[in-house]
Amino acid sequence: MKRKENTTLGALKKSKYAPQTIQEEMAKNLREKLQEGSSTFEGLIGYENTVIPDVERAILSGHSINLLGLRGQAKTRLASQMTMLLDEWVPVVEGSEINDDPLQPISNDAKQKIEELGDKTPVSWLHRNDRFFEKLATPDVTVADLIGDVDPIKASNLKLSYADERVIHFGMIPRAHRCIFVLNELPDLQARIQVALFSILQEKEIQIRGFKLRLPIVPQLIFTANPEDYTNRGSIVTPLKDRIGSQILTHYPHNRHIAKEITTQEVKISPSQKETIHIPELARDIIEQIGFEARKSEYVDSKSGVSARMSITAMENLISTAERRLLISGDKQTSIRLVDFLGVIPSINGKIELVYEGEQEGAEQISYHLISESIKTLFPDYFPKIEKLQKQDEEGPYDTLLGWFFQDNQLFLEDALNEKDYQEALNEITGINSILQTHQPECDTKDLCFMMEFLLWGLESFKKLNKYRTLEGFQFKDSLGSYISGL
Repeated sequence: MKRKENTTLGALKKSKYAPQTIQEEMAKNLREKLQEGSSTFEGLIGYENTVIPDVERAILSGHSINLLGLRGQAKTRLASQMTMLLDEWVPVVEGSEINDDPLQPISNDAKQKIEELGDKTPVSWLHRNDRFFEKLATPDVTVADLIGDVDPIKASNLKLSYADERVIHFGMIPRAHRCIFVLNELPDLQARIQVALFSILQEKEIQIRGFKLRLPIVPQLIFTANPEDYTNRGSIVTPLKDRIGSQILTHYPHNRHIAKEITTQEVKISPSQKETIHIPELARDIIEQIGFEARKSEYVDSKSGVSARMSITAMENLISTAERRLLISGDKQTSIRLVDFLGVIPSINGKIELVYEGEQEGAEQISYHLISESIKTLFPDYFPKIEKLQKQDEEGPYDTLLGWFFQDNQLFLEDALNEKDYQEALNEITGINSILQTHQPECDTKDLCFMMEFLLWGLESFKKLNKYRTLEGFQFKDSLGSYISGL
């Protein structure tokens, strides 16, 4: 429809435009997308066979939706993408506060304007990007904010009686008529405020003070809620939950592969970082495994969840740590090192809620523990499993390497060590190259040093070596020799 040619009510009547509710509009556009085989929601990796089909069914049913899930599960992002199911432009009565449809006006102002001007009533057009409203539910949100209230200033300026409906100031939901309205963290909303939503969900009407309004407000209501809030800060009152059409459960990525795709899509890397810093695939796996370890850790509150944002910010910090080292050392290029993972600890600290035992250990110590556990989990995928009990005469795959440390040799890797010294320090370890040639023969040359360091960290996680953190870097020693020598 050519909106430039339809700027009056008369021109709109002659066009093929037909009024429809936002629910009908979204369902119509969704049907077209499904029939064409085109994607309905972009960038929501891991939801293709779970959440998205549920959302599509709810839209086809014309339901209001409650997205229920832990933090960092893309609830708000999912809601904001629903604007792509709206028509690009829709007509409204020009100057209408609540986006009146010119052919189906609901407010007194719009009706009076049409009665006075008839087919000459001016029509403006609203883009779909302007049809998205969002509000975070906090304890200080009032009925006036959401529904509306009497405006004494308007009454005074227009010299109106408080009995006149024109003194009403509409809240966010009436102004979202024919739009998508998202109310985030619904359980945080006080129970008496939730009650004010009943009539909108059920009767499609609003109630303001003593006015008997019969405005068929029709927004597409989307709520988001976190199960943790049900006990910590509030709950969704049962009658309101009963009036919400569909409650859809969101979730975290089911495996590392999906998690890596999400992180790769969301992480912000500058062009200079891409050119100068190599990221081994194993480093990406470790970043994602930290999140999986946190979600099952006895030190982390599982009810609170571990946001997918943790992996994203951790990856950004990991790259920035390597970039800082690169700037200090003066090298032209570098690769991610395991020592760089200390730089991701600040990203982990703020993304996990600790239980009492975790608080006793301290957030930083738990973050370091999660990194070590991630390496321990991934280690058997790359190198032979370390047996707890080994026969005395049987030679193990790591005996030569461990023997080097047993002979009072030590390895010290400074945080800002340049590339040449870093590689030379690792290659001095007897037996480390033969282990990689045997068990990782196809390892990319760019990843060799990272794989060596991963081998050492893995042996330490299985208590075959001792690793000490100093102010300047990491020191690796023999685990048994330190006890014998009394160190």
